[in-house]
Amino acid sequence: MDWILALLAAFNTASMATVLYDRRTKRIAPPWTRFAYSLITTELAWLWLPTQMILALLLCFAGALQSGLGLFALLVLIVSWGGLVSNIKKAFMAEQLTEEALQEELGNHYLQEITPELRHRVENHADAKEWLNPFKMQREDVEVIKDIAYGPNGVRQHLDIYRPKHLPKQGCPVLLQIHGGAWTIGTKDSQALPLMQLMASKGWICVAINYRLSPSVGFPTHLEDCKRALCWIKTQGQEYGMNPDFVAVTGGSAGGHLTSLMGLTANMPELQQDYPDVDTSLQAVVPFYGVYDVIGKMDNSSRDMFVNFLQHKVIFDTPEDNPELWDLASPVTHLRPGLPPFMMVQGQIDSLTTVAGARLFHQRLKQQDNTAVYLELLGAEHAFDTIHSPRTDAVIKGVHRFLEWSRSKHLESKQAATETKTPEAITPADQSNKDQPVAEA
Repeated sequence: MDWILALLAAFNTASMATVLYDRRTKRIAPPWTRFAYSLITTELAWLWLPTQMILALLLCFAGALQSGLGLFALLVLIVSWGGLVSNIKKAFMAEQLTEEALQEELGNHYLQEITPELRHRVENHADAKEWLNPFKMQREDVEVIKDIAYGPNGVRQHLDIYRPKHLPKQGCPVLLQIHGGAWTIGTKDSQALPLMQLMASKGWICVAINYRLSPSVGFPTHLEDCKRALCWIKTQGQEYGMNPDFVAVTGGSAGGHLTSLMGLTANMPELQQDYPDVDTSLQAVVPFYGVYDVIGKMDNSSRDMFVNFLQHKVIFDTPEDNPELWDLASPVTHLRPGLPPFMMVQGQIDSLTTVAGARLFHQRLKQQDNTAVYLELLGAEHAFDTIHSPRTDAVIKGVHRFLEWSRSKHLESKQAATETKTPEAITPADQSNKDQPVAEA
């Protein structure tokens, strides 16, 4: 039994080391290894700690402490538990960090700017009943319609719809979800389920899409498929209860990259050749742990990381041979004033994307006078939001508040634009001239 206790101590110590590893230093292990090791000790720390305690207690009763190895392993294990306690504390800080990020960008009273009929739906606090069951996704008041074709290319152009069971007559605002997976793997029904179920329960319709993957296709086919899905929402979504007047987009990792490009490349004709007359502008953009600079324009230290992976596998040209294509793939090259509001979500210890890139992209967004919330989460890994946790549930409720604020601002600007302008006062001289007969030619 002592060797089992030693293995448990070794595993926990190694996983804690990956959490503490400085992501800014030179990589000494493949990022996927660090990601796999650290995820269980971050998002599931609140569950993993008591599980380890129970296992250690059972092993001790079974005789694990009868050798020096067992005693040493128990000591190491107890010390490593301090790291798990720290991770649990950081997870519970997400609620405060989310609200601070929203207030910093939108103002301390941003909730008062949400229209009253929408404000009553928002929540400020995570519910333990949700995250205590981390893998339960389906809500009773949400229905899911699966595998609807939005294009002619089979399952990779299918979408799923998450919507309230009771649809309002005026239709529901729409959240388009783009999955991640390094542009090479992933499916529409495997990511962002806590967020989509929450949004659907709050009166939104969420559309999760597949898109064609590399290396079978090269960029920008992935983006073109996302545009096609958006055009489907705009032209056919009303049949399913959607109100395409307000469409937001979200996605994580590679999906975060495509999410950003969706918000930055509205109505570019070369990306929507089959739907040239459909408006592909969006009203809000929420990328999770995305890639914002594939060529190193903002941070040259990340150039090799992305270029080495993308060229010939996702982008079928080198940066030297086709710089225009690489610029198209880099969200940072499309920044300008007048963009839809962004809410960027980034884990501080993300192993697969760069925190520096997210920070710099946010700064560039702000320099162009765009609304941009930036939420950086202490102790959060890549893909933290795929399951319920204290961190996930705090963040997705913050995303809901941001989207309702964005929707309220959109409705406000739309109403202002359609209001009848007050006629200018007519002066006595004008009235006198008006009363004179018009001379015949």
